[in-house]
Amino acid sequence: MFRKLLMMIVLLVAVANFSGCIFLAAGAAGAGTAKWLSDKVTQEINVPIIKVAKSTKAALGDMSIVVYKETDAPDVIQILAKDPAGKQVWVDLRPIDGNGTRIDVRVGYLSGKSNAGEILESIINKSKSWL
Repeated sequence: MFRKLLMMIVLLVAVANFSGCIFLAAGAAGAGTAKWLSDKVTQEINVPIIKVAKSTKAALGDMSIVVYKETDAPDVIQILAKDPAGKQVWVDLRPIDGNGTRIDVRVGYLSGKSNAGEILESIINKSKSWL
């Protein structure tokens, strides 16, 4: 009985880990606050998605991050790139009410929070400077 219970607990922890639930770390809630959620940094800004997409590509270029694929769908613009160390970089841009954009940045497969935060900050600064 104890062995079955232990296996159930291990499986539940593994499933939670794979789905990103364990990495949920939402700091102060509210607009303008970046959140580390499901292995990505997320923030909403009041800039149109088209300007944010241009700013994202410019910011990535300034950081020597090479964009190799861009997908433009009605609900998301996804930009895939590689940083100088060879880590995968994902940037998802989603339109929100009015002229806002939700930016999601993920770097690498594990422990990319600090790099993702730097990229997000650069995208936001570039987007706001183009207003």
